[in-house]
This record gives sequence, structure tokens and C-alpha cells, in this order.
Amino acid sequence: MPPIRLLSPQTINRIAAGEVIERPAAAVKELVENALDAGASRIEIILTEGGISRIEVIDDGSGIAQQQLALAIERHATSKLTDEALVRIVTLGFRGEALPSIGAAARLTLISRPVGQDSAYKITVAGGLVGEVTPAAGQMGTRAIVEDLFYATPARKKFLRTPRAEGEAAERAVWRLAMSAPRVSFRLVANERVVFDVPAQDEAGRIAALFGRETAGAMLRLEAAREGVTLSGLAGPASLSRATTQLQSFVVNGRPVQDPLLRMALRLAYRDVIAQGRHPVASLRLEVPEAALDVNVHPAKTELRFADANGIRSLVIGAIGQLLARPVSLAHAPPLRPAMAFAPDRPSQAARGFAEAELSLLTPPMARQFTAPEAGPAHPLGAAIAQILDTYILSLAADGALVITDQHAAHERLTEERLRGEFMAGRVAAQPLLVPVVVDLPQSEAARLLAHTDTLQRLGLEIEAFGPGAVLVRALPAALKNPDAAGLLRDLAEEFAESDTPVALEARLDGALARLACHRSIRAGRRLSPEEMNALLREMEGTPRAGTCSHGRPTFLKLSSAEMEKMFGRRGF
Repeated sequence: MPPIRLLSPQTINRIAAGEVIERPAAAVKELVENALDAGASRIEIILTEGGISRIEVIDDGSGIAQQQLALAIERHATSKLTDEALVRIVTLGFRGEALPSIGAAARLTLISRPVGQDSAYKITVAGGLVGEVTPAAGQMGTRAIVEDLFYATPARKKFLRTPRAEGEAAERAVWRLAMSAPRVSFRLVANERVVFDVPAQDEAGRIAALFGRETAGAMLRLEAAREGVTLSGLAGPASLSRATTQLQSFVVNGRPVQDPLLRMALRLAYRDVIAQGRHPVASLRLEVPEAALDVNVHPAKTELRFADANGIRSLVIGAIGQLLARPVSLAHAPPLRPAMAFAPDRPSQAARGFAEAELSLLTPPMARQFTAPEAGPAHPLGAAIAQILDTYILSLAADGALVITDQHAAHERLTEERLRGEFMAGRVAAQPLLVPVVVDLPQSEAARLLAHTDTLQRLGLEIEAFGPGAVLVRALPAALKNPDAAGLLRDLAEEFAESDTPVALEARLDGALARLACHRSIRAGRRLSPEEMNALLREMEGTPRAGTCSHGRPTFLKLSSAEMEKMFGRRGF
């Protein structure tokens, strides 16, 4: 064995740099956090080749005095930590690792001028080697320049992704920071392209600027509090979902985070109202007592440790659950997007063809005269005027919007909520069968169901073993009337195929309720009377989460009068 020896300071810094600065996005995040901690009101970020070649962060904050520049790039030197017990941390940075880590892995130049200093001064660090502090030209504040990231640590550099991928990650880091500090103006430039340039604004204005005005306009205001913790922000209705988590922002005590507990809580809150593979849209801000929060979990400071993790999870899930339980509103309904686009120079002919095609699908006996007492503010889904393809209910709202409702999806949600109410009250009502039904299943599926007989009994389903691979059904949920017992059991066996963790079990119970509801619901292809259609619409208006079915698909779409005018060439051309 070779003798034990101390590593050189340069090697120590390069090893430590790998924990703090693992890619350009991390360097950008640390530099922008320094600018925010310095009280900047304006921050500009300039990236070249995804930040691999060059990162420049310019702010108008308090700056660093000439005599402290050399100390600023020393490891574990910081002006931010006033509580060495690490309990009361009120700044984004506090570890004193970012600048020395960047300087150990790249070429770092700091140019700074605080208020009251006659000129700016600069210091350079390249691969851990520190230069002299010298005079320089510079405005009030600090300008940080990072070049040739990881040139001094080739092992790290070879694992970088393409400049485009690294640039997207860096842009995402700035996006999260801009969401956390709406009172600060941000300008982000990547390869001479302005990604976004937002002024200082209120939180609603920042959400509109970075989420998009149409998206932000469809989101719902959220306010909740519990035991000293407050939750605020905006969350999208069930109909507003995305293929990725890009439009999700979490800010805790002013710190943008990617905490797994918060991400999980958001996913669970929407799990039974949006389709699998889709993600909710939300901007959530939490204020937590400092003593109940540990931000010193990881050098990147993007994950937290909550003293009452279960309480935080329950607060988020409960608040969003109440939000989603609000009555349906056309303001948050997905718009109907016709597949055909009409040419501006021939609107009338195209519109006429569309109208003829749609009218040929209407069921003649269902069409009737619409009268304004039938729809008003209390009935946003309007009055039924027709049934299309024996599957979709066409109704007219008081504001002139056409609403198309999927009768099966809508009734599926109504049935699930009815079953959920019974389940939460203690037990779903069961209907004993006059003649028990024997269902043959693969042995693994039969065993899986029999292992959960107590849970199934709470769902109104009474079963028992009946030989290898067979299950005897003695009772079914009363709300299901006459379901296919074999199909129902096979579906439920799939729901109980996951792990037995508490979260998974809760999710399986929700999935089981959804399966039960699907077996009971009005099927597509069933002709409804006008009275049945209107009764369905009225029940939807009084049922929580009626905007989506149990699988997360929308139950209704709308076509506003303004959109119809544009489609038919009456305006917008």
C-alpha cells in the first residue's frame, strides 16, 4: 500500500466541484442565486453552446468589495450564513462552495463594483489557480464570466450531453429561478437568441409570462394553510395537462426546488382526474417555518427535508383536491379544435361544407327548440339540443357556446364519485346475488384478489375461493346493477398487481373505484331521451371533478360563439 498523504488543494477543489457543479445548468443556477442574494433587481444571463463554452451572468446587486474578492473564491467563505447552527437560513446560497467549485473546473472571471467604490475590480481563477485582484471597467453590481467549463476536469467533461441538451437544462434552471423571484427582471440569451425577457412584475404576471397567457388564464387560484404552513399559487384544472412536467414550479420559502415529496404530492392530487402519462400544470409556493425545514440536504440545494413531511403532502393533496372539486365551468373547458382549417379566401364554401357534414350526424328526433330559461349561470353546460352518433350530447350554453359531452365519460365520473362517497362513508352498498357466480381466472390473479378480500368487501364485492384458479362471487356493488362479474374481476386483478406500499394501495383503491364506475356507466351508442340528456348535464354541474372521466379524458368540450364566427369567416380573416 502506498503511504497516506494529503491531497493538494487543487485536487480537493476539483473533487468537491463535481458535487456542486455537475453540468452548465448547475453553474448557471449558482451564479444567478448569488445575484438574487445580492439583492439584484435586474439579472441578465448569456449562454454560448449551452453554457459549455461560456456563461455570463450580469446583475445590479450589492457587489463585492475590492478587498474581499480574493476571499470570495475561497472554499467555505460566505457572507450569507449568520446562523452556524444551520437552522435559520434565509438566503439561496450559504455553503460557500459555488465560486471555488466553478473556478476549479473552468476559467472564472469576477468583475464587481459595490456602491461607494470608485471603480470595479476583477479576479480570475483557472483550474483552481487564482490570479491577482486588478482594476477593471464595470458597472455597479457583479459580472461573472465562466469559460471552457470542465476543461480542468476532463473526466467530467466527457459525460456532458450535446450543447443543445445542456442549454435546455440551463434555460430550465433560469426559468425556475425567474418563477421564484417575480420582482426581479430576467433576460436570458442563448447563442444570441433571446429566450425570454421579463420585467419585474407580480406573481400572476410572471406566471402569465413564463407559462403562457392562455395557459395561465385557465389556471385556478389556490390558497390553503395548516399549522403554520401556507400554500398559494395557481393550479390547472384537470383538462389542462401536458406531456411533460415542464410547466410545474415549486418554490419553498423563496427557493425554487425540485423536491420529490412535492412532485409526488402533485401527482397524487391529480392521479384520478388526468390520463396516465399526462402531467398537471401548477405553480405552487410554500411558506414553511424555518425550524421545520432543512435545506442543507444536498450541495445542489434543490431537495428539502420537511420536519412534517406527511403534513406537507396532505396539505398539497387536500388543497388541490378541493380545487378540482369545484363545479364545472366552461371557462376551464378544453376548446373544440376542428380538424379542418378553412382557407381565408373561401370561408363561406368551407363553412357550408362543415355545417352540412355535422348536421348529417344529428339524430332528428332529438333536435328541438332551445329556450333561454333552460340555461343560465347556474347551468354552465346549457340545455341539450341533440345527440350525435348516439354517443355525444350537444347542448347550447347561455353565452351561445356549443358544448359537446361524451355521455359515457361523463356518467363514468358521476358513478365513480357516487361510489367514492359510499366508500368514504364506510362501505359501498352490496347487492347479494340470488345465484352466486363462479369466475375462472389464472391462479395468480385469483390469489391476488383473494389476498384482498377485506378491501374488496369495502368496495361492495364479496368473493371467496372456489377451487384452484376459481373465485365465487356472492355479492356485487349495488350501484353497478348488472355488471359482467368475470370482466370486473379481471380488471380489478390488474389494479391489485402493484406493490403493497401505502401510497400504492391508496392509488389501487382509486383505480378499483374507477373500474367499478366504468362497468356501470352509460355506454356509447345508447340513445338517450332529451330528459335523460338534461338530467345528465345537471348532475355533472353538481358533481366534483366532472370535467374529466375516471381515466383523465375530458368529459366535455366547448366551441365558443367567437370561435364559430372565426371558423365561418365572419371575423379574424
